[in-house]
Amino acid sequence: MRGNPEIFKRRVERFQELLRENGIDGAVIRTLSSFIYFTGTKWLRPSLLIPAEGEPIVYVVKGEAELFRKRSWIENVVEFQRVEELMAGIVGWIRGNGMKKVGLEFGVERDAYLIFYKIFQRLNPTVEIVDVLDLTMGLRMIKEDWELDNIRKAGKIAKKGMNVAEEVIKPGKSELEIAAEVVRELMLNGSEDPKVYVSTTPRAHAEPFRDLRVPENGVVTVVIGADWNSYYANMARTFVVGEPGERVRKAIEVKEEARRIALEETRVGVALNAVEKKLANFFKEKGFGDTYLAGYTHGVGLLIEEPPITTIVVPQRAVRVQENMVLSIIHPPLMIPEGAIKHEDTYIVKKNGLERVT
Repeated sequence: MRGNPEIFKRRVERFQELLRENGIDGAVIRTLSSFIYFTGTKWLRPSLLIPAEGEPIVYVVKGEAELFRKRSWIENVVEFQRVEELMAGIVGWIRGNGMKKVGLEFGVERDAYLIFYKIFQRLNPTVEIVDVLDLTMGLRMIKEDWELDNIRKAGKIAKKGMNVAEEVIKPGKSELEIAAEVVRELMLNGSEDPKVYVSTTPRAHAEPFRDLRVPENGVVTVVIGADWNSYYANMARTFVVGEPGERVRKAIEVKEEARRIALEETRVGVALNAVEKKLANFFKEKGFGDTYLAGYTHGVGLLIEEPPITTIVVPQRAVRVQENMVLSIIHPPLMIPEGAIKHEDTYIVKKNGLERVT
């Protein structure tokens, strides 16, 4: 497996402590990133059962158990051939242990489907189902040294991908062609699940289109999430093509100054919304208040965007910066008619400042 098994055992033990502290009898982990966090390996359609006390259990498809045991520290692995067997196993685990309160992660991530929650609820009508997303994400927000090493490695891969983007961006090239070249470079360097977004138009989050092409005079924004051992580094750059005009030049200058402010203000103990307020005032003073999207930073780790997510989870803007957080700064673009102006890098928070990863 990738990583010392003791790392993952300690994580489960700490999570079990949190379950007991909150009066929760056990948790069913279905989100892929949390499954990786606890088991040490990526697995499609994950089902991890963690009791408040005792050993965890993993359910895998028939024929997968032997390989899974080689890639994880968990020995209690149960195979199922039909999904009915999986559901029966989970119900039997809950009832056999007399559980009254069971945790699920109420997230939007892969494999955390609402339909699973509804089926789970129907099969366990006497069980109280509670959200444990804050518990898992609370553990994941502060990174261990091993995690930081993986993120640093991911950062080196991301930079190689961005160098390729710079080389291949030419008038007439489609967003999809650019993304394909970048994904190829990232994968050849060991990124197993890269995320690449390319925008030739003003779009904040841009899945690449095959029929949108680089203009003769304009901007192209590329966002990269490269992973190593499932840990991501996130970076974004806006490339100027030809002579797009004075508004683009001014927007880039303003964005760079805002980035400097964000980097100076983001330090241990500071509330993220305090920095957010300064940035909002700055953009307004510079005449770009209507083009700025709120939420200047987000966490990076097993997901390219994870708590604290100031972009979409407003209460998390009140979170205070802590050492060994990993943050992407400065996240949102300036949305002008020519395109999305963006400059984003991943940083590790240290007591004496920010360590730049990308």
